[in-house]
Amino acid sequence: MTAAADVVLSVRGATKVYPGTQALKGVDFDVRAGAVNVLVGENGAGKSTLMKLIAGVEQPTEGRILIGGREVTLAGTADAARHGIGIVFQELNLFPNLTIAENIFIGREKTRGGIDIDARAQRMEARRLLKRLDHTNDPDTVVADLRIGEQQIVEIAKVLAQDARILIMDEPTSALSAAEVDILFRVIGELKAQGVAIVYISHRLEELVRIGDFITVLRDGRITGSRPMAEVDVPWIVRAMIGSASKDFAKTVHHAFGPEILRIDDMTLPRKGGGFAVDHVSLSLKAGEIVGIYGLMGAGRSELFDCVMGRMRQAKGRVTLDGRELAERSVHGRIKRGIALIPEDRKAEGLVQILSVAENMTMSSLSRFTRGRIHLDVAREKRSVADFVRKLAVKVASLDAPVASLSGGNQQKIVIGKALMTGPKVLLMDEPSRGIDIGAKAEVFRVMRELAAQGLGILFVTSDLEEVMELSDRIVVMSNGRITGEMSGAEASEEKVVELSFLGHRTASRTAGNHRRELHS
Repeated sequence: MTAAADVVLSVRGATKVYPGTQALKGVDFDVRAGAVNVLVGENGAGKSTLMKLIAGVEQPTEGRILIGGREVTLAGTADAARHGIGIVFQELNLFPNLTIAENIFIGREKTRGGIDIDARAQRMEARRLLKRLDHTNDPDTVVADLRIGEQQIVEIAKVLAQDARILIMDEPTSALSAAEVDILFRVIGELKAQGVAIVYISHRLEELVRIGDFITVLRDGRITGSRPMAEVDVPWIVRAMIGSASKDFAKTVHHAFGPEILRIDDMTLPRKGGGFAVDHVSLSLKAGEIVGIYGLMGAGRSELFDCVMGRMRQAKGRVTLDGRELAERSVHGRIKRGIALIPEDRKAEGLVQILSVAENMTMSSLSRFTRGRIHLDVAREKRSVADFVRKLAVKVASLDAPVASLSGGNQQKIVIGKALMTGPKVLLMDEPSRGIDIGAKAEVFRVMRELAAQGLGILFVTSDLEEVMELSDRIVVMSNGRITGEMSGAEASEEKVVELSFLGHRTASRTAGNHRRELHS
């Protein structure tokens, strides 16, 4: 695999300049056939920009792209597809009102005689692709009815349907469960055996070591390392990414907890088709405390947050904030009372892509910057936004830049900043590090610890075991809509947390009654 003849695509001297920033600075990058070519770097390092050049989404300001040793011009995604290049984007690009089968074949519909769409043939092929990915939903299922992890599987199926010879995967596992990740890795193994060249981008270093054959590291638009994966370890990757061997993952700020700030009593949310997505959940949170909720996909974690925020009208149960039961049933009302939510899907629920960084960050807190409820104090708004941008270490050329121009991780930081600008007493964070690199994680988690030390109560959901172990003062485990276990961070072990997350419904039923009470240290 190390021979030059195995290189099927090369990028030489690639430079990409945007107004106010240079995303790539003379990058050389090789993609080898029948191998997983890992590309890693912090948010804003230029990974997604490089992939957009290869996929024909963007064109280089300077530099060349060669396929099979011949220079090519990729003027668009159609050009890239003709050269056998497919990409699974980090941000989902699906039509929520269309079915799974319709999304898989959008723009490449199967037809009868070139006249009308052969829906039956599309469903059959979609069913075959879904079976290959161990995906059980019917091809006629509307995408809007799928969980985000299931939507990610559809995105992968859409690219597999194109029989790409060069397949780019940008954070393909960011919304997948552990079981779904194993399925994806099996499919990647099959594709490698067929000679497909795979470019794999991920912030999960353990994934890269597990699946990669070659690794290239980007930092600030430049290549800082490129080697066979067998020759590197995690400390080498971290040093190449951020110039330091230390992860600085989550430095604890020791402080005393305050009184109970949030209490959830007997929360339920009916599930479509019967049963409960949230099944009689009770827990509490103290001021200054960080509680992590761990569980597999479908455990009911995100749904619990939706109930607390008033997003689910059919939910039943009591939410008490700072000693007062919340009567407000709207999201706006609960934000005003002091609860803020950072959603899992930043693109669909956290940001308005066409608005600027500043406009996005103050969207939920504009009343703080108005005079007489009429005039907006733009100067004070900009100063406040600049302060949060600095605290969160957001890489942005200008506060007036459209938020869509930022990297995925920097967009996530903007969502976090927007929530913090409402001045919450309780912060709900749903997968706060999704799509964030190792350096950005350290920055975000440092901010979380500092906010907790100032008295903010933080309840966060994660599917990252290392995160929940390192960051949580206490850990709550959910399975099948119920709490199956709770423990302090000090007494938790990875084995215990994982075991509780796999508890079946019958076991959960026996244990849940023991957890319909206040969590305590």
